[in-house]
This record gives sequence, structure tokens and C-alpha cells, in this order.
Amino acid sequence: MLTERQLLILETIIQDYANVGQPIGSKKLQEQLPVHVSSATIRNEMAVLERAGYIMKEHSSSGRVPSLSGYRYYIDNIVKPAQLDQKALGVIRNALANNFSKVDEIIAMSARLLSRLTDYTAISLKPGSKDVKLEGFRLVPLGSSQVMLIMVTSDGTVESQIYNVPVGIHGDQLEAVVRLINEEVVGLPIDEVSAKLQLNAPKLRKYLRGSISLLDVFDNVLGKAVHQQVFVDGKKNLLNYLTNDNIEQVKSVYSLVDHGSGLDELLETNRDFAVIIGDELSDNLLSDYSLISAKYHDGNNGEGLIAILGPTNMQYSKVLGLVDALRFELSQRLSNYYRDFNE
Repeated sequence: MLTERQLLILETIIQDYANVGQPIGSKKLQEQLPVHVSSATIRNEMAVLERAGYIMKEHSSSGRVPSLSGYRYYIDNIVKPAQLDQKALGVIRNALANNFSKVDEIIAMSARLLSRLTDYTAISLKPGSKDVKLEGFRLVPLGSSQVMLIMVTSDGTVESQIYNVPVGIHGDQLEAVVRLINEEVVGLPIDEVSAKLQLNAPKLRKYLRGSISLLDVFDNVLGKAVHQQVFVDGKKNLLNYLTNDNIEQVKSVYSLVDHGSGLDELLETNRDFAVIIGDELSDNLLSDYSLISAKYHDGNNGEGLIAILGPTNMQYSKVLGLVDALRFELSQRLSNYYRDFNE
């Protein structure tokens, strides 16, 4: 159990290291501590913290830097989210006040805001689609034997794809397909649509003279609507904090956020608010990083997640306050979006 003075010294070392990125010595601490303490007393307390594994020497410097155990203790016992300043709160509210045509645009904006306000890599996960229903389906003629297949879901998502009509299939046959699909699957949860259509596949093939290409296109568009999407912003910021000059590691870290491979496992958590540090992360490439994530509720069909991936020596109090404020504003914006959409 650390004393109040030891807690204060550990907190000051972590905050100062986040600001300057250099080992912190006793003289520097003496200048920054809000209470008067002799340099000798500070050195003694630092020795206690070092033996406990909360701080450590870095190379030959006489100063100390936080260890992963020190960061963990700080997160669990000391840090408090900073209140977001009015300027940053105004930036968030103004950006989320835009007119968005679909939920994806709001979720993507949340990642953009997080990245812009922290200079770290931001990740936003769209809420799950388990309760979303297929709201509408239609085909829009484009000419030259092409139509656009348009699908609308109850969460306001609109997906579309162009379909090349096979030779020999005419408008009345396509209209019959649209009627059948609307009668049989519109109003169903989207994860039940494919199974229901399979039961009607013989009728659909009859209308389409044996061709199943339209059904393939429909399934493709449906898959895009069902898929939980991940939005990443500030990907290049992740490379600013690599401490290893191994080019293969650089490529792997960038690929992780650029292509999304492994992100699901990285972001998996049962906690509403989580801070995962260094080697606690599931990917050993990220041992010099920390992940702060928070769940948000959309007021309609579930919960999503926003996250910051940055250096272990990030300014935790500031970032925690920002993430907490943004998840609240995002939840409010999504609730308003669904309310307006359903009216």
C-alpha cells in the first residue's frame, strides 16, 4: 500500500513523462510537487517505488520512468478523467450536429474526432445489427440492361449495388421478384432474411428463368448491411510511437489498423470502460501501446465501441475524459438520429 506522498510522486512522474518523454529526476520532481519535500526524501520515496516495481531506470540516466506495473497501478488507483474543456466539447457537438444520411457516417465521424483531438489512432465500432430489420427493397432501372438494387434497413442504413440484367429477362419478371421479396422478407430481422429467401428460391428462379445472379447480388448487399463495420482514423499516428526500428514490425503494426485484421480480438471486452496497457494487449506487436475503449448505446439496437490506441505514456487523464465525453455525445446523437428516422 503506497503512502499519499508516494502516490503523488508516482502520479507526477507519469504525468511529466507523458509531457516530455524523458526520465524524471528528483530535482525535477521537487520543482513540480505541490508540497515542499526535500530532494533526499524524494530520492528515498523513488527507491521505494522502484523496489515495488512501479518505476525503473532507463539506460544510464539518473532519472526514472514508469514501468507497466506503475501504469497499471496509476490507472486502477490514482487517475481521474479530466473534465473536457468547452472548446473541445464544442468541436464534438458541432461535428455531430451535421446532417448525416446514414449511421455509418456518424460512427466514422466519431473516429475522426477522437483522432483529431488526441493525435492518436482512433477506432469506432458500429453497433451490432441483431435487431435491425429489412425495411425496404427495390430495383431502380438505369438503362442499358442495368438496374440498381437498393436495400434499406430499420437503422437507416442504405446499401446498393448495380445488377446487370441477363438477356431474356424483362421488367415484368423483375417486378414479380421485387413483389415476392417484399412480401416474404421485408419486416424480418436481417439475419433471418437469407434463410427465408432460400425457401422461396424455386419461385425466384422461375421468375428469373433459372438465373440466380440477382439472388447473389441481393445476398452481397445484405451481407454489407449485416456486417459490423469498423472505422479507423489516424492510422499513421500509430507509427509515430514505434520504439523498434524493425521494418517488419512497422509493416505489421500498420497492417493491423489499415486492414482490420485482428482488430476484433484486440477490441473484445466485457467492460463498459477499459484501459489495456502494453503486454496486456492481445497482439505482442503493441507492447509499447495502450488501448482505451468505451462502449456507447445507440438508443435503438444495441451498443458499439469507441477506442484510442496510443503510446503507453499517453496523457491518460485527458484521454479518459475525452473518450467519456464523446461516448455520451455519440449516444445522444444516435438516439436523436433514430428518433427522427422513425418519425
